[in-house]
Amino acid sequence: GYPDGVPRFKSLRMNRQLIKGMVLTVEPGCYFIHHLLEGAFADEAKAKHLVEHKLRSQLGKFGGVRIEDNMVVTETGIELLTNVPRTVKEIETVMAGGPFPLPDSDYPIPRPAPADILAPC
Repeated sequence: GYPDGVPRFKSLRMNRQLIKGMVLTVEPGCYFIHHLLEGAFADEAKAKHLVEHKLRSQLGKFGGVRIEDNMVVTETGIELLTNVPRTVKEIETVMAGGPFPLPDSDYPIPRPAPADILAPC
């Protein structure tokens, strides 16, 4: 949300000072909106950057991808709370039945060990 007096921006959902202990969700995504793609296919200036037959055959009814990360603000930055495969290496390993987390992960942000994010029973 926005505190009183803080300017609002169309595409920015939060514009406030981050305080230690706040928990945030960062949601980058890539979406394929069919009516926008149809317009782009019909627009010569945009269509020249698209491989229409591949997009049509590969996307089908696929709407996109969003990857969410939950994090807590700390004194020195953030602590990642999400612990799922993210990189190509991790995803391919898990899809092949391999272990996760990988001991040699190439993900750039340190993740918590599973025991650190589960509350004791």
